[in-house]
Amino acid sequence: MNLQPLTGGGEVYTHAMTRALADAGAKLTLYAHPGNGLWDDLPRPGIDRVDAADEAEFLSRLPSKPSVVVAQGPISRDCAAVLGERHAFVQFAHMPVVAGRSAEGFRHARLVATVSRYCVDLLRGAGVERLYPEPLYGTAEAQRGDDAPVLAASPYRWDRRKFRDVALGALEPVSRRLRAPARFERRPGVTLGVVSLLSPIKQFPLLFSRLARHLARHAQVNIEVFGEGGYAQVRDIRRALAPLRERARFWGYQQNVHAIYPKLDYLLAGLPEKEALGLNVLEAQLCGTPVLAPDAPPFTETVLADRSGFLYRDPRADDGADFARVLDAIVAGRPRPDPRVEAAEHLRGFSYEALVQRVRPFLRRLEELAPR
Repeated sequence: MNLQPLTGGGEVYTHAMTRALADAGAKLTLYAHPGNGLWDDLPRPGIDRVDAADEAEFLSRLPSKPSVVVAQGPISRDCAAVLGERHAFVQFAHMPVVAGRSAEGFRHARLVATVSRYCVDLLRGAGVERLYPEPLYGTAEAQRGDDAPVLAASPYRWDRRKFRDVALGALEPVSRRLRAPARFERRPGVTLGVVSLLSPIKQFPLLFSRLARHLARHAQVNIEVFGEGGYAQVRDIRRALAPLRERARFWGYQQNVHAIYPKLDYLLAGLPEKEALGLNVLEAQLCGTPVLAPDAPPFTETVLADRSGFLYRDPRADDGADFARVLDAIVAGRPRPDPRVEAAEHLRGFSYEALVQRVRPFLRRLEELAPR
């Protein structure tokens, strides 16, 4: 189950994992939000689909017979308790257990699985005993949507529970209709891009508060932001990037990311510790776009240093000095690595075929949990 109405890395992962389980021999039912178009190419052989807009609807549509139930999206503790009581409940950890996050939410699960070695180690350190010991790395699939031109969209994901967001959300479409939609085209110089949901776990406002002055020193460096987030997140990213003025542009959520990555010189990852894996980091590399990321897990698992991108010291430790060194070298003409050539073997470990092979022993573990 994954009931998220919007598409982020967790949903792309769920889509690939669902297909991989079917290709490994499972017959399964996917419970997903009816408003999320990501699932439109499912069902397919081995996969049934049931729409569920919320947890109550999901629970009401589950079979009464005890089953193996795998939660891929966020889930409340009350729902987890019901699943743990009635079914063989398996929970995926798509968020690392770091400061401010408790492992208590996993106590109802018969088995906990996760997506990186970084997260496995954190869960083990937090005392989670019923832990699948191997990381079930995802696969990057950037070919989503059509090949239409990339047009500017709203970077805001309005929260209809807040009066401010309701008011601003009503005004924004009016202002957009007064001007022709901008079409994304690469500008001369060095293009660095963010392709991500602009969620708090990425910590982009904090990242750019450390990097902006170094970026601003180079008039030929442009920042392109593709993604949407809450009002405060977008506002704070804009403020952090203010030193770049018109060289920082926002394009909103875009589905056809395969049309974006090849137009970027480098993908910019967020800060590391709250990130479980970073499917956008894998997507970029498989499209031939190298990555700039802090030298820390999980990025040290997904980026091959100097061959699929460049790692730099966490800018909170040195106020971005090491990033500035890397950026200066890029602007001076440092050769840009092509991950598809220089890190081909590394990237094969994140292919769909590799995911299916990882899923086979996981499926056998699920079969052991199945109620008799």
